[in-house]
Amino acid sequence: MKTYIVGNWKMNLTIGESSIYLQKLLKRIKPAKGLEIAVAPSVIALQPLRMQIDKIKSKVKLAVQNFYHRDYGAYTGEVSIMQLRGLVDYAIIGHSERRYLFNETNKDIRQKVAAAIRNGITPILCIGETENEKSFGETVDVIKDQLNSGLSEIDAEDVKKVIIAYEPVWAISSNKGARLAAPDDVAESINTIREELKAIYGSAVAEEVAVLYGGSVNPNNAGAYLTIPGVNGLLIGGSSLISDHFIDIIETAKRVKG
Repeated sequence: MKTYIVGNWKMNLTIGESSIYLQKLLKRIKPAKGLEIAVAPSVIALQPLRMQIDKIKSKVKLAVQNFYHRDYGAYTGEVSIMQLRGLVDYAIIGHSERRYLFNETNKDIRQKVAAAIRNGITPILCIGETENEKSFGETVDVIKDQLNSGLSEIDAEDVKKVIIAYEPVWAISSNKGARLAAPDDVAESINTIREELKAIYGSAVAEEVAVLYGGSVNPNNAGAYLTIPGVNGLLIGGSSLISDHFIDIIETAKRVKG
């Protein structure tokens, strides 16, 4: 299975800054077998970065941070996943900032997963518990609920095309009071995801689903998270905005995953 290193730039960097960053990235990284690298810039930067990547036939992929689940229609200000075909390979769906800042519901998220699959774009479905949910011992229930709901509008064959990203909300660096997740805690949650996939879809499907970890990942802890059994890569926020840090994490992935 591939190892995925995905950088989520969130609402940062202008088009020009994004282009300079990508140019630096493309110059410094070398392709590695089995390693997939993707970045998720602001939607306004997707087309120029796509042209930049295509010009030199780079292996770096693009991801979109958000989209509307309808393919077309009278939805002022929205961008559909259908409009993004040919620009992106991946779509981040259900990130905690979308769930808790923009009040996206489980219904919204499962409709987006289905839309991405329908349009041939790989969904990266983010799931994870809040600090309160963790303190009340609800982590397992939250993971199962978000996982099952997010996958509920696609069939078992399409589930294999989805990437799951476990991002405990309390560990995301943009959150006030965020703290690092211990590898043992992450391992328990990754195991919960794997076991739930196996229980619902069977071992064959579960083994084909890539599972990433995200939450205050940086060059110092990336190796520890990548060695957790069942982790197939990382979804990176703040550290992906610093090219040296992101490149260090990519190099760590090459070493750890061989």
